[in-house]
Amino acid sequence: MSNIIATLRPASPAEYPTIELIAHATWPSAYGGILSPEQIDYMLAMMYTSEAITSQVASGQSFYVLETMDMKLLEKQIVGYVSQELDYQPGTTKIHKLYALPGVQGRGYGRLMVDHVTAFARAAGQQKLRLDVNYKNRAIGFYEKLGFGKIERFNADIGNGYMMEDWVMELSL
Repeated sequence: MSNIIATLRPASPAEYPTIELIAHATWPSAYGGILSPEQIDYMLAMMYTSEAITSQVASGQSFYVLETMDMKLLEKQIVGYVSQELDYQPGTTKIHKLYALPGVQGRGYGRLMVDHVTAFARAAGQQKLRLDVNYKNRAIGFYEKLGFGKIERFNADIGNGYMMEDWVMELSL
């Protein structure tokens, strides 16, 4: 029996710097073999400041933090986050971001976050769950295991000579 309890809860603005720290700790591992260090730095600066997260929330995203509680030590720690947007397209909820610290990956936390968004979307009457994932990201297999399918390739110019080269993936609810 595990001594760790994991829960998801809405992120407060005071926790946006923690989300930024997790992104900075996670991205080199997730994208180091895919993107240049310069592009990683550019994208982190573009998406992960308190101001950027505040703007994303104002445009419809909801951020949740994944908090673990070690019942033996009675210590809480935020180890991941997910952001979602209801009705990104009519009847479709989008997962914009989903990350867990490298040291806690493989413990079922990613599935917990996807299950949270799935339950949220179903309760809101949505028909699909959607996400974009870099076409070389090893997380593609994780999402396929959860039932997501590749819909199309999508490339987006994000400025400064950089591209986001993604698979659009969907799960029917």
